[in-house]
Amino acid sequence: MSTYIDYYRSYREMMTGNEMRSLFSEIAVSDLVNDWRELTENEKTEIFLHLDPEKKLDLIIELPYQEQETIIESLSVQGKKALFQAMEPDDLVDLVQTLSHEVRRSVWDNLSDEAKREMLFLLRFDEDDAAGMMTPRYLAIRASVSVSQALGFIRNNVKKVEIPYYIYVLDDLQRLIGTVSIKDILSSEDNLSVAEIMERKVISVLDETDREEVARTLEEHDLISIPVVDHDNLLLGVVTFDDVIDVIREEQTEDVYKMGAMSGEVGSYMDTSMWGLVKKRVPWLIVLLLFGTITTNVVHHYEELALGAAFLFVFMPVITQTGGNSGSQSATLMIRGLATGEIHFRQTGIIFLREILVGMMMGLITGVVIIARSILMPPGVGVFEGLALGLSLVFVVLISNLIGTLMPLFIHRLGFDPTVMSTPLMATVIDVCGLTIYFETARYLLSL
Repeated sequence: MSTYIDYYRSYREMMTGNEMRSLFSEIAVSDLVNDWRELTENEKTEIFLHLDPEKKLDLIIELPYQEQETIIESLSVQGKKALFQAMEPDDLVDLVQTLSHEVRRSVWDNLSDEAKREMLFLLRFDEDDAAGMMTPRYLAIRASVSVSQALGFIRNNVKKVEIPYYIYVLDDLQRLIGTVSIKDILSSEDNLSVAEIMERKVISVLDETDREEVARTLEEHDLISIPVVDHDNLLLGVVTFDDVIDVIREEQTEDVYKMGAMSGEVGSYMDTSMWGLVKKRVPWLIVLLLFGTITTNVVHHYEELALGAAFLFVFMPVITQTGGNSGSQSATLMIRGLATGEIHFRQTGIIFLREILVGMMMGLITGVVIIARSILMPPGVGVFEGLALGLSLVFVVLISNLIGTLMPLFIHRLGFDPTVMSTPLMATVIDVCGLTIYFETARYLLSL
């Protein structure tokens, strides 16, 4: 618990409203979010009401939707109007989409006409696309205006936008033709026109661009914000870096969920119900269980072979585990490369050749290790049996490595998320292939 909260609890009965506002002006929003669950409902309401307007906005955006609803319901009509009027349109849309129908109605009734128009405009777009992330508030001017006129326009409108770093230059049809930064305007002569100082090569994204691609584009070009246009190059809005950071965090969390064989929406662990946690995990658990029964069928098929050479059963977990680890390593490298744009499907040929060599070298190294281990240490096997184990592991590691490399590439090519071929599912697929290779190699070499 933050020391500010401890102080507040100890002296709240003696503190005036101004003293509370002064105290909470010092506490970071991140600390408030971390401590929020430990507060009583009365404490939450009192603290929120004594925050400065900017901190109120930052806090309510970061809180879980149940807490957002509670705060909104506790506000007066005037308090609701003040809060919603200060919120950025994209944040307001995100907030409304998570609320219950009753609270959503209350929000809508307390919006200004302008805010309602902006919300209806943004709700037309898919939240996973660039247009679903953008704010329709930006600074735009004509190329023909002078630098001095542009400065006057900025002074009059700068408070209306979230990040007033770039000013977008539009033609008479509202098409984006250039950008100019405030730094360029401040450092230029007053009598110059915007057309003389603007950057004509504009980095932009289409309204239907996937949000991960938006984040990648903004990162690659080191931008603070990026304009969103339609197919006619009409400027629709702007995506800012803070929204992109949220997207990156959500996408990374989703990938981690999928790599851990979990489904469902991104959310805080502590704010998710027990049934919610079960729903995240059990669907994939059932899928993997059913896939795992295929491994049982493989073992049953080679039961007589294993009974004739009991050491095969003893070393079976080692073979499958090593193959699974090899495949998971390859899959992780491919998934990361695809996510960052470093790897593309057109490079499949050269990747395939590289991973054949890599898989062969790893197989030979691990094969030598298992030969030495099986012969020199308990339970101890003969030289020929050890060689059979080593050679089978070479093939298992090689094939597992290729599966882990190629499957994410092909799944991505088909338009699906390659993280579905991550650790749990990958291990199950490789177990089936690895056991088949293991037993068939042993059968051939040992003439069983």
